[in-house]
Amino acid sequence: MNRLQLLATLLWILCRQGLHGSPTDGLTVPHDRIPLVIPQSTKPLDRPRFLAEPILDLTTHCDEECVKREAGLSPQDFQEYLSYETVYANGSRTLTTVGLQGVSSSNATAGAWSRKRTRRHVRHKRHIYGTDGRFSITGKRFLLDFPFSTTVKISTGCTGILVSERHVLTAAHCVHDGKEYVKGARRIKVGFLVPHNSRNLTQPDRLVMRWARVKRTQVPKGWIRGPSDLSMDYDYSLLELRKPHDHPFMKLTVAPPVEDMAGKRIHFSGFDSDRPGELVYRFCGVEDESAHLIYQHCDARPGASGSGIYGKVWDSGKKRWERKVIGIFSGHQWLEVDGEQQDYNVAVRFTAMKYAQVCYWINGNYKHCQNE
Repeated sequence: MNRLQLLATLLWILCRQGLHGSPTDGLTVPHDRIPLVIPQSTKPLDRPRFLAEPILDLTTHCDEECVKREAGLSPQDFQEYLSYETVYANGSRTLTTVGLQGVSSSNATAGAWSRKRTRRHVRHKRHIYGTDGRFSITGKRFLLDFPFSTTVKISTGCTGILVSERHVLTAAHCVHDGKEYVKGARRIKVGFLVPHNSRNLTQPDRLVMRWARVKRTQVPKGWIRGPSDLSMDYDYSLLELRKPHDHPFMKLTVAPPVEDMAGKRIHFSGFDSDRPGELVYRFCGVEDESAHLIYQHCDARPGASGSGIYGKVWDSGKKRWERKVIGIFSGHQWLEVDGEQQDYNVAVRFTAMKYAQVCYWINGNYKHCQNE
């Protein structure tokens, strides 16, 4: 079976699983009670300089102390980390502090580091593990349909995912390097794949990138810690478009344990830099998970950062499995636990508090984000 036949078979299987079902509007309210992230004050800050170089290949290092430190955070720590900066298209910037209500161990850092897998040999840093398992998605039939149509390109070189009629989630490092905002973040744009208007019948499936302007960008303070204390735990950002789009978007939910997802797999699509002009899809099983991160060996290359990580999650209201965003692809991490060094591709997982924060960013009313 050649690669084209393999891709066709894969897409046929995905279609049989309901790949092309239409998404439902609105955020998903998860089963666990959602805490309230309540804005307390907003103050203007100096205008950022937008001088940092974009990061397309983020790599961090973490050990057992790093993991334990996150597990021991207090509600006051989370109030600081969930406070956020907002940058507007005119270059102005504000800092909003938040308060928390309804925080418990079940929606804060529950889910301590698990060691469920057998010992592995130390790997050399790489983003492709063994045989490249990525698939280039081609043809309007797939590229313009759900879920591939929810993937967008960020003008700083990353990927993003549509989560409302006006909002795009991406990685924080695509707009901010932990110390200052990157070049191009002030006039950042979002690219949509749309049909080409040409009458050339020899290229009926040709698509082009149409760019939309961003009204404002929001980044959690948990990311803006400085380069000496860079952590993937809060590597996410929300972009608000100036005008609503007419594409399908994917609902956001709290990341469940991998055992609670169909097939125990995650999926994501991105604009990997080694395949210019192509949308690249991949899926894989989860290797391990901590309170804030999902560790996996899904193949990826620079440019995939900011891709929306999704899985099939059970919707108790509709009594069916649905694809929902549970995290954002961040990059590569060296991890040392129990004297063993591992390397993983890593995604930020949306805890209940991160979900509440992003939900507030999208809705503008924190009361809409509480589970009734």
